[in-house]
Amino acid sequence: MHVIFVEPCFPGNQSEFVRALSEVGAYVTGIGEVPPEAVPSRIRGWMGDYVQVSSVVNEGAMLEAVKSVQAKGWVDRLEATVEAHILPVAKVREACGIPGTSVETAFLCRDKPAMKEALRKADVSTALSAGVSSPAEVREFVAQVGYPIILKPRSGAGAAGTQKVDNDEELEAAILEQGLDKGHSVAAEEFVEGHEAFYDTLCIDGQPVHEFISHYYPGVLDSMRTRWISPYLVTTNRMDASAYDEVKTMGRRVIEALGIGTSASHMEWFYGPKGLKFSEIGCRPPGVQVWDLYSLANDFDLYIEWASAITRQKPVKQASRRFSAGMINIRPDRDGIVVGYEGWEQVERAYGEWIIDYHLPPPGARTMPVEAGYMANAWIRMRHPDYDEMRSIFDDIGKTLKMRARAD
Repeated sequence: MHVIFVEPCFPGNQSEFVRALSEVGAYVTGIGEVPPEAVPSRIRGWMGDYVQVSSVVNEGAMLEAVKSVQAKGWVDRLEATVEAHILPVAKVREACGIPGTSVETAFLCRDKPAMKEALRKADVSTALSAGVSSPAEVREFVAQVGYPIILKPRSGAGAAGTQKVDNDEELEAAILEQGLDKGHSVAAEEFVEGHEAFYDTLCIDGQPVHEFISHYYPGVLDSMRTRWISPYLVTTNRMDASAYDEVKTMGRRVIEALGIGTSASHMEWFYGPKGLKFSEIGCRPPGVQVWDLYSLANDFDLYIEWASAITRQKPVKQASRRFSAGMINIRPDRDGIVVGYEGWEQVERAYGEWIIDYHLPPPGARTMPVEAGYMANAWIRMRHPDYDEMRSIFDDIGKTLKMRARAD
């Protein structure tokens, strides 16, 4: 099978998808922005060919590149796993007659107001929302739903560009910050109080063959805005618990309603005073290398499972659920230059047997902004047989391990 994979050299775990495709026997052509001579030899060895383009989100350039590959031989799949690449690649895929995620599905998984409107029609419980493009429209939305509200990019990922607005003064400031006074279109949503978590799948023909549920502590919006918090996320190994039945039912309904076929998916949800609420979904794997955690928690290689789904339409192994796994982010006490750490020896001594890997930027390194995410600055990835104990360990690490910096 011949698979074109988009941006094999993208940072993070992107090369793992190329590696998996190669290991299941696919012939892989990479398309990316890196010059051919700059492609690492390890990645180059997993590919049969590579084509450079000016930008993988430039549909014209991508269309030309894919057609040049098709001119040499049959192409079975065109795959992308990065949020910003999904929609432009879907348009090229459709123009070239290659199977995979449709333009409609990619659009609905990218544009938040359209996504929620489609899911409300499918009787999926979501927050009230609207696309707004002017100060008058967002003020009208507030008049209908009341404060607080959330403003976010229509096609953003995670908490990037997201604002919680609690009153008229904050709304007027947000109007300017979001560019609504200049006609910029954003998503306005009812603020949903509650615990935030996510439901991830690998689907074949719209049916989940692998599914995972993970939890944020605390929620993403608070985590990405508050320096003193050491946020963590944990995947549960209690997927059969009856408390998750409603989440899994909702997730399957969302996948069907949006037409997600053979693809990964990443669905955020809330549970609080108003019950279970859908938040948003992407037809792609989760970020911050969460698939590494799923693989290590379940004694299998989820990248191989994805590659087998793409090329063979079948899974290889079942998840063992032997471990819970997670990642904690440690922030510097200020922006500037890393000075050192307090409590690392204590953490390593107490929990070393459960540590998968970690990253502690050395003294002299420049810190990253708090809002840069879970893998900015210092982080530790761990696994443990008991979910509650995993949470307790992360709570203790958050109190014990401190990253010190000095202003530059």
